[in-house]
Amino acid sequence: MSAESLLISEEEYQKSGVHIGTQVKSKDMEKYIFKIRNDGLYILDLKKTNDMLVIAGKMLSRFKPEDILVVAQRQYAFRPVSKFGEVTGCRSITGRFVPGTLTNPQLDRYLEAKVILVTDPLADIQAMGEAIRVGIPVIALCDANNKTTNVDLVIPSNNKGRRSLAVIYWILAREVLKNRGALKDYADFHFTIEDFEAQV
Repeated sequence: MSAESLLISEEEYQKSGVHIGTQVKSKDMEKYIFKIRNDGLYILDLKKTNDMLVIAGKMLSRFKPEDILVVAQRQYAFRPVSKFGEVTGCRSITGRFVPGTLTNPQLDRYLEAKVILVTDPLADIQAMGEAIRVGIPVIALCDANNKTTNVDLVIPSNNKGRRSLAVIYWILAREVLKNRGALKDYADFHFTIEDFEAQV
């Protein structure tokens, strides 16, 4: 893996556990698995994670911020997702996803989105289902155990770890701004990974 093509150093990726998967792997995720560790944990291929983050950053930057919805049911993702929304101007929903948010115009919380980013297809099943019903593309952080049916763009990653989620959303925010032309240089991105990390 060449260092210059990485968004952050390989060491930083590894330290944050972005590549540490679950002990269960789905058939869908086989192609993103690098190896299985002695303790039975599946290790995700960091090069593929990195490549998909680059693609996701380009894809998201093509949408208006208000047309992007980012969702997370998992508590460790609340802060990274909210911060991502704040930094990029996208809309975000953390915690319970109210049924009908994307499908029922009568609802107070109804909103129209053109693309959705889900933190975990398993936990965010309600949001995923509605996105599919209204026919918008789904980008998802997928761990070794996730099924990728109906996911248009898979970002293979540890979608449960506190540090891992912070790193993923931090990188993605930086990529989106860079692709939009809002950042001339990565050095101009003044947020730290800690800014995105859930407090214990």
